[in-house]
Amino acid sequence: MQGITDVVKHLLIINVLMFIGTLWMGDSRLMLAAFYPTSQAFQPYQLVTYMFMHADMGHLFFNMFGLYMFGPPIEMVWGPRKFLLYYFVTGFGALALHFLVKYIDLNYLGGNAASVNIPILGASGSIFGVLTAFGVLFPNQRILLLIPPIPIKAGLLVILYAALELFLGLGNFESGVAHFAHLGGALSGFLLILYWQGFRLK
Repeated sequence: MQGITDVVKHLLIINVLMFIGTLWMGDSRLMLAAFYPTSQAFQPYQLVTYMFMHADMGHLFFNMFGLYMFGPPIEMVWGPRKFLLYYFVTGFGALALHFLVKYIDLNYLGGNAASVNIPILGASGSIFGVLTAFGVLFPNQRILLLIPPIPIKAGLLVILYAALELFLGLGNFESGVAHFAHLGGALSGFLLILYWQGFRLK
């Protein structure tokens, strides 16, 4: 079993503490989620706090499990500072694409104006970014899926996962799931890796 690295460990702790520590707040805890900027509920601090909020225990578990599984190898390759920077960039990238798609929907596709009051929350965007980094750094590493229970190379998994999220997002399936935020995390992570590789940053 791989050892857990420092940044991953602290991110796990912060996410769990935020979930437990805000349970007593009830619906008020949604003020730490991210609302669309035109919503009266929007606050600038939400751009950061939304990454550490989760809807329920299952949401928290699957995100933290993904961070635990794929984060340490990346942090060991990049080091803690670079990994932490990447984690936040993908979190911001996830929110940026979500807001962009929301803007297009509201202004050009006749989207429901009341949807600006539906917040987005969770570390999923950053986790998709982490998965993307794992696929780029370890493309031939085989990962055993749960459903179906077959091994698949990490690089191929990232491509298939991104394609699925795009399909679900465009088809408006699973309303309540921010598919374009997931794609935003993956895309911003991939672009950042390309930038680092192009300029040979260590």
